[in-house]
Amino acid sequence: MHPSEFAAPERREFRPDVTVATVVERDGRFLFVEERVRGALVLNQPAGHLERGETVLEAAVRETLEESAWEVELTGLVAVYHWVEPEQRRPLIRFTFAARLLRERVGASLDTGIVRALWLSEDEARSDAFVPRSPFVLRSVEDYRARKLLPLDALPALDLGAGATIVSQ
Repeated sequence: MHPSEFAAPERREFRPDVTVATVVERDGRFLFVEERVRGALVLNQPAGHLERGETVLEAAVRETLEESAWEVELTGLVAVYHWVEPEQRRPLIRFTFAARLLRERVGASLDTGIVRALWLSEDEARSDAFVPRSPFVLRSVEDYRARKLLPLDALPALDLGAGATIVSQ
């Protein structure tokens, strides 16, 4: 055999999108957003991408405010999900947090693509009136209801610029 036949198979670079979301409950209803994605109106929790220089905890609070106009305080980790988006075959890692409401910023503009924030019961969210953006959306509510939240300190941040010390949240 020729040595080139022993070469390692070509490796594709694995770079998942890291996203965050919050499950917020008020009086048995959950905070959702309706957003336009590739022309379709879909239902999601307030969610978005981790930005350079922020922790997943900071990103979840920021995205909730930007997408729903609600300030929240995170209370626990619901789950970390992994999914490969079928259309673009893009891997996603989603950190979903439970949060409690602090205050609404009345009149605040919502992120681009967000049509509105709304409060729905779980049954309303599951109705034919709404199309979930991903399998994460309704699964996050189920996992939240199971009340198996991890404490926020289960996700310590590492400050790699300071010799990999743990940064308290």
